[in-house]
Amino acid sequence: MRRFYSILIFICTINSFGYSQQKAEQADGWIFGPSVGYQYQSGSFLKASAWTLFAPNQSQYIKFDAGANFTWMMDQSTIIPEFGITYYLNNVAVWPFVKGEITPYTATAKAGISVFSILELSAGYGFDINTKKNFKPIDGFTLGVGVNVPLKFHLF
Repeated sequence: MRRFYSILIFICTINSFGYSQQKAEQADGWIFGPSVGYQYQSGSFLKASAWTLFAPNQSQYIKFDAGANFTWMMDQSTIIPEFGITYYLNNVAVWPFVKGEITPYTATAKAGISVFSILELSAGYGFDINTKKNFKPIDGFTLGVGVNVPLKFHLF
């Protein structure tokens, strides 16, 4: 009888590991949260946004974010809306990424590295598409750092 219980416990344990592996392979879902950051591009910007990230497969991730850039330039404060799409190239601890951002005034292409998609360091170049009245053009090289706070986080 003792042998029977031992075999039953062993089979249940093996089965539960197999089930958890199957769930890990099927894990898909959206991760979302707020982010804050700093960017220099023709001036200093404080960035705040909401984002969502999903995985089209096991080693690639796509993030959408929408938010606002806050700045003080030419003796006036300005809030500029922004939309961005980020493509992460891998799922190891340090993820290289490419990103595109668009505002009513600038289109910016960036590349950078991210640590688990939480801390991001980026560099790129922005193109002026519409200069704001009584404001300087926002274009040229850009450097940025950002922190994404996941509210729905899972490892698999």
